[in-house]
Amino acid sequence: MFPSWRSNPRLRGRFHPQSPDDLQVIIHEGGPRLSQTAPELVWVSITREESESVFVGTILNQPHNLKSLKAGDEIKFIVPDAGRYPLLTTDKYLIERPQWKIHGCDKCGLTELFDAPTDLIRVIFPNLSSKDELEMFTSFCGVCGGIQGVESLKQ
Repeated sequence: MFPSWRSNPRLRGRFHPQSPDDLQVIIHEGGPRLSQTAPELVWVSITREESESVFVGTILNQPHNLKSLKAGDEIKFIVPDAGRYPLLTTDKYLIERPQWKIHGCDKCGLTELFDAPTDLIRVIFPNLSSKDELEMFTSFCGVCGGIQGVESLKQ
């Protein structure tokens, strides 16, 4: 029996032809506001599917510049609605994500962020009171440096 992710439409056409559980994923130590280290593209072997768009896998090759990730590490990743590659994610991002609409990057179209919105808000607006709520803000795309709009869905 084939693993469920092999038939997931979000992953169609992304697998290595000789290794049907392996695909390339962008890994990072945060976006441009939180990290000076550039993201890297690595091969990941999927080990399980947490939901239709959230997957867990093992990094297969050693990243060149990232210090917090290495070959053999288990990571969680998502498949953006728009964007060339799946993207490393965190539980914090996945918890916060439903509260925000991420507008696609004006250059590459990426529809996900590298960082949790609250982490971005803390860095972009350091003097914002914890009682204040933002309706919308912009951030730099972690892939290409373009601009992404981040809009609150709280009513």
